[in-house]
Amino acid sequence: MSAAASLPDETGAAAAEAPLLSVRDLTLHIPVPPHVLRAVDGVSFDLRRGETLGLVGESGSGKTLTALMLMRLLEPPLAALPRGEVRLDGADLMTLDEKRMSALRGRTISMVFQEPMTSLNPVMTVGRQIAEPLVRHLGLSSREAAARAEEMLRLVHIPDPARVARAYPHLLSGGMRQRAMIAIALACRPAVLVADEPTTALDVTVQAQILELLAELQREMGSAILLITHDLAVIAETAHRVAVMYAGRIVEEAPVAALFAAPRHPYTRGLLASIPKIERVPAPTLPEIPGMVPGAGDRPRGCAFMPRCARAVSGCAAEPPPLAETDRGHRVACWNPAHG
Repeated sequence: MSAAASLPDETGAAAAEAPLLSVRDLTLHIPVPPHVLRAVDGVSFDLRRGETLGLVGESGSGKTLTALMLMRLLEPPLAALPRGEVRLDGADLMTLDEKRMSALRGRTISMVFQEPMTSLNPVMTVGRQIAEPLVRHLGLSSREAAARAEEMLRLVHIPDPARVARAYPHLLSGGMRQRAMIAIALACRPAVLVADEPTTALDVTVQAQILELLAELQREMGSAILLITHDLAVIAETAHRVAVMYAGRIVEEAPVAALFAAPRHPYTRGLLASIPKIERVPAPTLPEIPGMVPGAGDRPRGCAFMPRCARAVSGCAAEPPPLAETDRGHRVACWNPAHG
């Protein structure tokens, strides 16, 4: 069975529903004289309740910075630089003061970070770290929060949750630490979960368990998930829609099945062509995309992919192409997109 044939479908009802999270022209330009680093360059997307949007791209494309801006977690002086609009249930997160944003962070929008060993507090027990947002955001007593923490550990399928709640992070395996991070992020049942490479450094079996767990909890809680990854196989198995990032911009966005069946952007086509096909014996040499990703301070005036693109035309050097709809629900930023 092909990857596209088994993908989750976006229902018509979900597609018609107003976005829960709406991001418009999210931008992070960092002045480093004599250059300006265009780390994130006008990112826009929508996320609906109960939907998983995969944000995919290679390292350095701006995926994690996009997530940190959504959560308002950039440290000074970078924290003062982001521009754009991030509307969550109508409220623009970019205009909130830190007190109001802190009240939403962990309660309405939450995040699972890439590396749990650096994200979990090494001197606090796992149970206490899960209980902390419950006390802060929901006003539970310490006893109630501790009981709920054990429930959350049970919900993420950790055996002997009472014992694990009393343990410190270094005593847990990588997979259990990642499950604990998910339990913390979902403790207050947020409307939006940002999962940044939640399966990095896990073996394939544990990776599959974590992805299935996220899907299961999403079905139970109805949360919307922004799933950030560089792994197209993960996107194929878990997402409803996918947005492909390159050099700080979204270059293509579509329902997952449509993107795998008929990618329009040359970069997306190159990514998909580089996936090994196990049914082909002997295995052919995998095609590669020539050249390198331009640095954030050294991007061409026009399309950032133009120097590596076999479909480049004269207009590509003039200005970046807009993210325009080519088919229903399929958008591509390319002056000469592929068809079919």
